[in-house]
Parts: sequence; structure tokens; C-alpha cells
Amino acid sequence: MTHETYMHRCLGLAETGMRAAMPNPSVGAVLVHNGRIIGEGHTSPYGGPHGEVNCINSVKPEDKHLINQSTLYVTLEPCSHYGKTPPCCDLIIAQQIPNIVVGTVDPHVKVAGNGIKKLREAGKNVTVGILEAECRESNRRFFTFHEKQRPYIILKWAESADGFLAPLRRSVITEDKKPVWITNPYSRQLVHKWRSEEATILVGTHTVIDDNPQLDVRSWTGPQPVRIVLDRTNRISGNYNVKNQKIKTIVLTECPDLPNLENLLYEQVPFDANLLQSVCGVLHSHGLLSVIIEGGYKTLQGFIDCNLWDEARIFKGNAVFSNGTPAPQLTGQLTARDTIVNDELLIFRNYG
Repeated sequence: MTHETYMHRCLGLAETGMRAAMPNPSVGAVLVHNGRIIGEGHTSPYGGPHGEVNCINSVKPEDKHLINQSTLYVTLEPCSHYGKTPPCCDLIIAQQIPNIVVGTVDPHVKVAGNGIKKLREAGKNVTVGILEAECRESNRRFFTFHEKQRPYIILKWAESADGFLAPLRRSVITEDKKPVWITNPYSRQLVHKWRSEEATILVGTHTVIDDNPQLDVRSWTGPQPVRIVLDRTNRISGNYNVKNQKIKTIVLTECPDLPNLENLLYEQVPFDANLLQSVCGVLHSHGLLSVIIEGGYKTLQGFIDCNLWDEARIFKGNAVFSNGTPAPQLTGQLTARDTIVNDELLIFRNYG
């Protein structure tokens, strides 16, 4: 078998631990002796052992004597610094593993080539760059966070067959807020799965006032994303779902000195031309690797116009509104198209 074969296995393992590892990357690791996998693992939930540790620990007692004659495959450069756990490089060296094959260099400033250097200085044979593009893609949230100093940004919306986010309607704060559904229940369940995979979900003031969304994971099993709400003048009262404190929520506002509660935090930012850059800065400061933007037209188009997006997931339903709030307009590369019963799902990526 080739290096690529084992690295593909590492990538599959890494995918398994992706969400739980945040804000760490999820690393897949495979230990191979003479063409036989004797150990494998992926990064544990945040604060737990990294993929290399779990891989080495998975080796059966009868195979442990083979560790110092094996090749270790990892999707990301082994860490060389102390964090929540000891450096993986130290364990690899202590286990006398002679060959290490690395998918890609770690962009974290505390690693960034130092792990590879440390292994080579210890006399290890280190190969770098096997399926590098695939390994970067696997941890694209982590790479975006450290290389661009902002979270990985996913735009999500549903539009009618004739290109509207919502029909014309009155927006009265005292009304019972019920969203106008464009997509079918299966598409909506998929959105809840997506939410469970990302660190945060963001909406603007008008979306909260018009729809009173819960912004949670109700139709899927998984962690709840942190809710991010843009509310310049603190218009959103405590009666709205986003302020029920059931899920950690961060409100970005211009209002000073608003009291923080246990699960409801306020961050003061200027709502000026650089608002969205400020939003990204706040999320980065909280260590939040990714965000789904589920706001209305103004919020979504704002991120597009600032070129602050990495991925767009767009549902097109069968409903015809004839008039209403228009869907955002973006230019990106269409990378996937799917049909979910009677809904069409389009996935775009921003490689610019």
C-alpha cells in the first residue's frame, strides 16, 4: 500500500472527532508495521488526548514490541508544546517510532514547523505533504482561524423558486412570531445537523424580531452552537428565545455597560463600516472556530460584500412569493448540488 492509502484512513478517523475537538483540530493517526495497521485513533474531545496518543495507546499488548519498527501517519504535524496535554512529539520520540508521515504543517504559531523540526533533530525520518490539500480541507476551520484570524464562515439561507427569502408581511413586535417555511422538514433537519457541527450561529436583530428563532439543535443529536446576535440598540427584549439562557448567547451591541449573566454575554462593538470585521474579531477572541450566518438579507449580503465568507449553503424551494425580501447575490464556485425531496441544495465555496 502507498502513503496515500494510509493517509486516507487518517482523514476518515479525523472526521469522526471533528466537532468535539474544537477549538483544537481533529487529527487522525494510523500506526503501520510492514503493511499492517497495528494502531489508530483520532483526537479526543477538547482537553483530552490527541490523535497520536490515542493511536499509540490503541496498540494491542502483543504488538507493542513493533511500535519502534513502525511508521506513524498523521493528518497534521504533531504538536511540540504543552497545552491541555503534553507534546505529542515527546511521546513519539519516547516510543522510538522511526518514521513519521505528515499530511500538512500545523498553522498554529506554537507549532508551525517546530514539531517536524523536533522530530528530525531526534533522528526521525519525517515525510511531509502527503494528501496535503485534503488534510487542510479536513481541518479548514482550524486553518482559517489561525491563518486569517477569524472563524470559518458559512452562509446559509433558503429562497423561494422566484428568489425571495420571505414574502411581504407586517412586522409587529406584539405578534406571535412564526417563521415562513420555504423548505421541507428533511432540509430543516439537515440544518440542525449542520448547527451541531459548528461552533456558533449568527443572526441580526430583524431576524430575531420577525421570527423569534430558537437557534438550537432540536431535530438532531449533538452539541448546541453558541448563539451570536447583532443588536445595535438593545431592541431585543428578554421575552425572545435568544435570551432564554438555555444556550450560551453573545449579543453584540453599541450599548455600554449591559450586565452579563451566566449564559448571556454582551460585547460592545461599533456598528460602523467595519462592523463585520469587528464581529469576526470578537468570535476569534472567544476561540470560536466557525460560524453559520443565518440572518436576513442585510446580514448575509453584508458578509458577501465584505468578502467575509468561505462557504454558502443555499436551499431553493418550490414556493413562489412574487414579491418580498430578495435573496442575497454572491459569486463563488458551485461545488455541489443535491436534491432533498422537492428542495434543491446548492453548495458554493469562496476561493478568492
